[in-house]
Amino acid sequence: MAEKSETPPYGEEIESTRGGFSGFVDSFRQHPSQAASQKARAAATAAGGYDAEAAALNLAESPLSRKLKNRHLQMIAIGGSIGTGLFVGSGKALAGGGPASLLICFALIGAMLFSTVHALGELAVLFPVAGSFAAYSTRFLDPAWGFAMGWNYAMQWLIVLPLEIVAAAITVNYWDDKQTISPAVWVTIFWVLIVSINLFGVKGYGEAEFIFSLVKVIAVIGFIILGIILNVGGGPQGGYIGGRYWHDPGAFNGGFKGLCGVFVTAAFSFAGTELVGLAAAETANPRKSLPTAIKQVFWRITLFYIVSLTLVGLLVPYTEPRLLQEGSANAAASPFVIAIRNAGIKVLPSVMNTVIMIAVLSVGNSSVYGSSRTLAALAEQGQAPLIFAYVDRRGRPMAGIILSAVLGLLSYISVNKEAEGPAFMWMLAISGLSSIFTWGSICACHIRFRRGWKLQGHSLDELAFVSQPGVIGSYIGLVFNCLVLVAQFWTAMWPQGGKTTATGFFSSYLAVPIVIAFYIPYKIYYKTPFVRAKDMDLVTGRRELDLSAILAEERVERATWPAWKRWYKVFC
Repeated sequence: MAEKSETPPYGEEIESTRGGFSGFVDSFRQHPSQAASQKARAAATAAGGYDAEAAALNLAESPLSRKLKNRHLQMIAIGGSIGTGLFVGSGKALAGGGPASLLICFALIGAMLFSTVHALGELAVLFPVAGSFAAYSTRFLDPAWGFAMGWNYAMQWLIVLPLEIVAAAITVNYWDDKQTISPAVWVTIFWVLIVSINLFGVKGYGEAEFIFSLVKVIAVIGFIILGIILNVGGGPQGGYIGGRYWHDPGAFNGGFKGLCGVFVTAAFSFAGTELVGLAAAETANPRKSLPTAIKQVFWRITLFYIVSLTLVGLLVPYTEPRLLQEGSANAAASPFVIAIRNAGIKVLPSVMNTVIMIAVLSVGNSSVYGSSRTLAALAEQGQAPLIFAYVDRRGRPMAGIILSAVLGLLSYISVNKEAEGPAFMWMLAISGLSSIFTWGSICACHIRFRRGWKLQGHSLDELAFVSQPGVIGSYIGLVFNCLVLVAQFWTAMWPQGGKTTATGFFSSYLAVPIVIAFYIPYKIYYKTPFVRAKDMDLVTGRRELDLSAILAEERVERATWPAWKRWYKVFC
């Protein structure tokens, strides 16, 4: 049967007319709408130079599947990036800076992320394009910076996958401390699980994250309730704790440098918060779903980080020796597990370790999603090999998924104990500061976008979602991200309680020279100009060009809402 001459709409999956194995194989063929424009894209790439208009159009017409629903985005926003940074990394932060530093730094970084995510939400609702924040850097700042940020973000997630698979295997050692089963067995199981989930496409990722995030959210809420009970003396061993550990051994440890060290750890713990913006391109109705998801970030920061870490600081003294145990996924070093063990509760530490393992797998799942979509967007813009632009009939960027899966096999290095330490130290160094550059770029993009939006005669009334902190919040976010880079430089150059070494410095600061190495050569070779506000493309990629009329109708409807509902919609 001859195929229809017209190509299907962008963002729609193509159902195979074949059944069984033939239909399965057929689903991996290139999406027809992408195949129709492939020759034109290849010709534009071969011509040399950089065509910003063509790049924006390619991203807007990406055939990625738009299958994410409102509930998927809500859970990705609430619990998507809650991982070992909160459950285990907070223990190292507590030991290094004390409970007051822990609370201050997480609150400050949380405020910065609140502004950053709202800025991202404003851009992503208006331009729900593939590549999201990396594409915004190309469109609103400089194509060379967009190139650097895209590869920075893709490399971050490509490297995170093997790290997280190894971390998941480490969590199993909690029950098998003699390692009677080889780590390679667990690595294989977790690798197959994560890759399989992503082969189900964006809907598989969304469903998995919904379940993973739900488990994490329930666990944190359960810990908060338990923590309050233990603090007031309701545990098996009884005894009121209150603020005892804030007085002895104290609220701070290590002075200002200790606080700066916690500042950096807190920033790493929030990594992945921006994924909700990346998912906008694969959402059925981002104008409706994304604003609600963005507002959920406030509750995640307040409830899951600030409240839970306040209780951690009340229940565990910073002098607790178990906090200093090595391993990014070592449940024995988790202040959450330590608090439960100190209370004399037998079963719950194992339950908490299971939650930590699920959190690790959740981050690994997100890493395949984040890297494959970013690589596809880079390729669509001519900033990565064209093969990564390949999207199949199910809307899956298969080349990116395959590359991520192959690099995930690096996790087998964990079998060789001598090679494991140095290899993963440098892999972690490459990905360490990536999120800081991403968040800073989002804030800068929002500032420049607002400038261009105003200069080209538009008003905020035309926007479907407006950042609550506004441009001021983006300036604050940009400054905070720069401060994190400065704090990391200081603690890397002059580490607390140790001497400066080249290995120590670059293991903490390697991401900075890597970003510079991507940016400067591209800038010189392509001679890309900084994007001027009056020349910004504010049209390509918008799904609803008659938005003003739609928003006017919605404002009339909102005016009829009772006061309680209007207040509710501010936060939810």
